Amino acid sequence: MSMESAGRVARSTGSPHSETRRHVPIRTFLHTDDGVTIDSVYDPPSFVYDASRPPARDLVFVIAHGFTGDVDRPHVRRVVNVFTRYGAVVTFSFRGHGASGGRSTVGDREVLDLAAAVAWARGLGHARVVTVGFSMGGSVALRHAALYRPDGGCLPDKGRTDAYPDAVVSVSAPARWYYRGTAPMRRLHWLVTRPEGRLVSRYGFRTRIHHRDWDPVPLSPVEAVPEIAPTPLLIVHGDRDGYFPLDHPRMLAEAAGDHGELWIEPMGHAEHAAGDELLGRIGDWAVTAGG
Repeated sequence: MSMESAGRVARSTGSPHSETRRHVPIRTFLHTDDGVTIDSVYDPPSFVYDASRPPARDLVFVIAHGFTGDVDRPHVRRVVNVFTRYGAVVTFSFRGHGASGGRSTVGDREVLDLAAAVAWARGLGHARVVTVGFSMGGSVALRHAALYRPDGGCLPDKGRTDAYPDAVVSVSAPARWYYRGTAPMRRLHWLVTRPEGRLVSRYGFRTRIHHRDWDPVPLSPVEAVPEIAPTPLLIVHGDRDGYFPLDHPRMLAEAAGDHGELWIEPMGHAEHAAGDELLGRIGDWAVTAGG
């Protein structure tokens, strides 16, 4: 579904400022490098927190939701509410989802959407950015971290960029493309590859899917993971995940080597299954790893 490789930083409709003291949410549309408008929301750190662990003003989480999610979905807002106890949060709707423009490429050009959100977060004055991706968003977060590096090393001819993460969390992500080994994934492939499936996705899930196949096929998550080092990486997966069995996170962890950490949790799949306690532990990990 790709016309060219992802790799250039996006531009925002908002002006960058040092906004780490901002106390109210911001909602705006970002513009990706390929011209797609991305519905995005900034939530400041919460003022209701444990006094022994106040939120970090320089830390921001950038949340990459799963397929068919968007910034207004209740399960996405629940994630935001937990993470604002630890820092600020940027959420956005991937292309083809919710009020964002374009069509979903199911994990390919979505790297440009995440880059737009990360660059915006840094432009708002946050020195530390932790990306947290769920399912499809997890695969995007892994590829984004491999492509966008502090030294610009994996961005040919682009030089240094402000769209890199300081730490990465992948929750319920696949390790490889085209996996059809479970019933939910076979249903998802029907949605993506069949005209009638894309119609159901558009009107039933508010998700508009591009009709073109990937060309070229993007770097797979397991191929991307070794390129993330030395950026800290946390891989989280449920032992009851109905979409991707445990060989997926284990492949990712093996590819990560010593710079990655694997948590196998008693849960199902992605945002719906990640409880507040787990999200809190991810927040604690991010506060340390992101600095």
